[in-house]
Amino acid sequence: MDHAASTPVHAEVAAAMLPYWTEVYGNPSSSHEHGRFAHRALEQARERIAAQFNAHPDEIVFTGGGSASDNLALRGVMLRARHDGGGNHLIVSAIEHSAVMRTAVQLRDYFGFDLTILPVDRFGQIDVEALKTAVTPQTVLISIMAANNEIGSLQPIEAIGSIAHENGVLFHSDAVQAIAVRRWNMETMPIDLMSVAPHKFYGPKGIGVLFARRGAAMMPILTGGGQENGRWAGTSNVAFGVGTAVALEMAMDELEARNAHYLPLRDHLIDSLLTALPDRCVLTGHPSQRLPHNASFAFRHVRGNDLLMHLDMAGISGSSGSACKTGDPKPSHILQAIGLGDEWIKGGLRLTVGRQTTMDDVLYAAGKIPEIIRKIVNG
Repeated sequence: MDHAASTPVHAEVAAAMLPYWTEVYGNPSSSHEHGRFAHRALEQARERIAAQFNAHPDEIVFTGGGSASDNLALRGVMLRARHDGGGNHLIVSAIEHSAVMRTAVQLRDYFGFDLTILPVDRFGQIDVEALKTAVTPQTVLISIMAANNEIGSLQPIEAIGSIAHENGVLFHSDAVQAIAVRRWNMETMPIDLMSVAPHKFYGPKGIGVLFARRGAAMMPILTGGGQENGRWAGTSNVAFGVGTAVALEMAMDELEARNAHYLPLRDHLIDSLLTALPDRCVLTGHPSQRLPHNASFAFRHVRGNDLLMHLDMAGISGSSGSACKTGDPKPSHILQAIGLGDEWIKGGLRLTVGRQTTMDDVLYAAGKIPEIIRKIVNG
């Protein structure tokens, strides 16, 4: 029940990666035969990923993960704009992943950039009219996620991108959670930079992708050997690049079937818990405009860490929010941003189903969680 945190590597993905640890092991930056074989495999992976996005291969940048892609997009664009004498203003939403939010705050506090943090409504969605008002002649970049990692709400990214482009502003979207639940045509979508992490769709951990449209100028934030056309330094991870390409192709090939599998499981979780705990539980995020595999809740007068411990003892893996925050006793900034009161904001629970999740799994969880909540509340 925690597939938003990570997914198991698909057997076909693992098999595709294996030769690049044992047989085609050369450094792709080397000029000899072993290096050329590795380089060819990496570039073929880049081409395959680009094809799934209807993008150019040189617009695909391999990074160290989804958070690394977010950092490269924000730091790279803002620092390059300053170097080039451009604007000084960045816009994000109040419910961005910490890889975006903390980067944005650091750019403001340590580098002197102007930052606007847009509020969201009770469903976790921004107001596009408020975004229009926030844009100034100094705005360089808008960074708003495609879908929230904690409460699953979808954002109107096409409308956001259109506003950005009407004002000559770049648009970055953290699409880490959303990438495998819809199709992406970057030839027509108004997105200039997009972050991807394959471990969310049955690919490997430890690698990310940043789609960076031609013309989106960035300063490298990791310097060294000049890999990725100077945008991300470090010896290229050929095996993981190959695995990313295979995982993405499978995700797009199976997109409709996977979503059709997720939706009834998600909806049963939502309906069951809201029915069983009407005075103790609320759904967080938008009721319909949400990720197909995400069911997220807040429980009144319940601490998320206590809940996770009891769930784990019952054989249920869940999250109190982003996996990056698990174990953090502080209230969820996401639940605060959507206007929940103090009695709710420490009791968040995110349940996310996957390919191997069955209705029996869901029925078990839906039966156990109300028992656990009552036990916690009643001592």
